[in-house]
Amino acid sequence: MPIEIKMPALSPTMEEGKLARWLVKEGDAVSSGDIIAEIETDKATMEFEAVDEGVIASIAVAEGTEGVKVGTVIATLAGEDEDATAPAAKPTAAQPDLPAASASAPASAPTSAVPAQAAPQAKAVAPGERVIATPLARRIAANAGVDLATLSGSGPNGRIVKADVEAAGAAAPAKQAAAAPIAAPAIAVAPAALPDFGIPFTDAPLSGMRKTIARRLTESKQTVPHIYLTVDVRLDALLKLRAELNDALAPRGVKLSVNDMLIKALGVALVQVPACNVAFAGDTMRQYHRADISVAVSIPNGLITPIVTDAGSKALGQISTEMAALANRAKEGKLQPHEYQGGTASLSNMGMMGIKQFDAVINPPQGMILAVGAGEKRPWVMPDETLGVATVMSATGSFDHRAIDGADGAQLMTAFREFVEKPLGLLA
Repeated sequence: MPIEIKMPALSPTMEEGKLARWLVKEGDAVSSGDIIAEIETDKATMEFEAVDEGVIASIAVAEGTEGVKVGTVIATLAGEDEDATAPAAKPTAAQPDLPAASASAPASAPTSAVPAQAAPQAKAVAPGERVIATPLARRIAANAGVDLATLSGSGPNGRIVKADVEAAGAAAPAKQAAAAPIAAPAIAVAPAALPDFGIPFTDAPLSGMRKTIARRLTESKQTVPHIYLTVDVRLDALLKLRAELNDALAPRGVKLSVNDMLIKALGVALVQVPACNVAFAGDTMRQYHRADISVAVSIPNGLITPIVTDAGSKALGQISTEMAALANRAKEGKLQPHEYQGGTASLSNMGMMGIKQFDAVINPPQGMILAVGAGEKRPWVMPDETLGVATVMSATGSFDHRAIDGADGAQLMTAFREFVEKPLGLLA
């Protein structure tokens, strides 16, 4: 019988997505592992592979369709001995393939500050049962140390596919992000309708990413009590060290940016002041044992925060290489979920845009974000108490006051300033 190809859950929190592009057409023969479509989530565009061999009998959802629910039948695949010209009836793009018993229960959007876990498509394998998985999924699971028997398959007939294994690999940071049991009230991010004042305008629908940004940042400002602490930081020593390091690293093709060094400085400062490397979780406090820095990257559709894991322990050259690769994948919409979900703190640098100082909004469930402004020449009192000119930037930390006291935030900002002004400490 024809095999239904359903909209996959490409991340633990995905509930719907956009079918950005079909890479096959009706009548095309496909093999297991072939890339057949590109699916756009709220954060990235990801490839979707076939899990069975056969012929594409029908395509039920046209490319470019937005808001396709996970579990919706998007195409059917005819087996080798089946007639591909007589496909099963096509469901509409907006109608997910759900059991009849649940058809009368309307779905409700999650209202917590952290997106809800996407429902699995099938039950995990019971002990003793044969694990049904694609060869590619088995290979990825073996490399990642993932036990296939513990997974729920989203492929046809409960088959475990590549996306299921990758989601399991990202489950740890996703679970950390979902740990805060704080139910935020339903928040309207925009008026139901804007008045028409006779000004010429064009209304454009929000992208999935922009909707997510609007919802999460509104929730953050309404549910997280922010406290802001600003320090002025002299950059001259860091700029000098950067120039020397870049000369030494040039043969290896590595070029450090100021931002790379600030990522390292924040990571080391968080390790030194662990009271700020935390997340508020209602009646508990989560203390992180490493500093994973989410770095704000501007992309055409909005903003995304790829993560430099364990930034406090990595060498500057490694941070630079990783950050360049992450930024490129972010701009191409090719980040994997584990590359942007999680993080213990964030860094947003608008100095390259000439912004002198700003206050950033905390990215829940993280406890803080550091906002960095432009370095500029300013009058400065030198160590010998003479007045001179120095290159100075302003840095502002936004802290979740439920989790981080002002004194602890001040300690972190002081530690960050000292690492930037005495940057040899970043090499230790």
